[in-house]
Amino acid sequence: MPSDETYHAPGERQLLLRFWKSARGFWTGKSAVLAWLLTVLLVATVLLQLLTQYYLNFWNRDFFNAIERKDGKELLSQTLRFLPLAAASLSLAVFSVWGRMTLQRSWRAWLSDELYRYWLGQDRFVRLNFVAGDYQAPEYRIAEDCRLATDLPVDLVLGLVGSLLTAATFIGILWVVGGNLAIDAAGLTLTIPGYLVVAVVVYSITVAAVTMLIGRRLTDVLEENKRAEAQLRAVGTHVRESGEGMGPGMKGEDGIRAIRPALKAVIASWLNYCWELVRLTIITHTNSLVAPVIGLLLCMPKYVAGTMLLGEVVQAAAAFVVVQSACSWFIDNYPRLAEWAASANRVASLLLALDKTDPSQVKDEIARMRG
Repeated sequence: MPSDETYHAPGERQLLLRFWKSARGFWTGKSAVLAWLLTVLLVATVLLQLLTQYYLNFWNRDFFNAIERKDGKELLSQTLRFLPLAAASLSLAVFSVWGRMTLQRSWRAWLSDELYRYWLGQDRFVRLNFVAGDYQAPEYRIAEDCRLATDLPVDLVLGLVGSLLTAATFIGILWVVGGNLAIDAAGLTLTIPGYLVVAVVVYSITVAAVTMLIGRRLTDVLEENKRAEAQLRAVGTHVRESGEGMGPGMKGEDGIRAIRPALKAVIASWLNYCWELVRLTIITHTNSLVAPVIGLLLCMPKYVAGTMLLGEVVQAAAAFVVVQSACSWFIDNYPRLAEWAASANRVASLLLALDKTDPSQVKDEIARMRG
């Protein structure tokens, strides 16, 4: 094995660029037709889901206004109006799951095939042992990290597109329904235009900043966790092969002594991961509890003053939660972003090591080791 003394770990940007250099081939090679067809269908589904959500928001307004008026005929009409909206929402949700998982499965199959070809082709898996780099347990990286590196981007990108479109749509509703807020203080009147929009933007930025501060180490913790898991599997495989006579002889006690440090490292890495998630859960769960209440409280002054109907309060509060949830996409998905970055980095590290397995570089490395 090569010495690590002269190995310099690549930076995050270099790793992600190397990963996308290979991964984007799914949309540019022979599989491009299928890839783009699924992508377009999923984006269209997101748009239709947004349209359905938009109409459901106005249905909330009309339904609760009918309740306030005690209008039985209008309540029946709104109930019948709800049925096709609910059916459309359910159908789109089911199709979204099918389309998303089909795209993930197809992308993973394509990328895994490319990685296996690159790793096993031209005896690179043999020459890999004579180059410096972070490529331990390559089979685990291709099987597990490749899965996460292709599954998560589909969910994350679709979620991001949906969040941006949702925020842009429902901010308009908040601006119109909420209107301006006039505050009288010390004989002066301060008017805040679109005060619900201002409130939701300030609130979302604050929560995002706190999340980034608390979860700044999560990617490093996840990478260490994956490294420890891969090492434990490698040690277990070595012990098993030794017992089957495929490697140097190893007694049972020797196997236990070899496994214990790797297992201890795995448990320690999971403990670190646990504490990171605990801190993030405090933020995300508190946000899910507080955001709806804030939306309602902000509408109360106008409702008490008689300038906002009950249906408009419900509509504005629901729109506040929708916009806040859309603006909180980064907060809600921060752990998944970190997990994707960790998996993509591990796949990229293997690719960078394989890039250095041409015969001339390997000969230079062997000569350096012998020297």
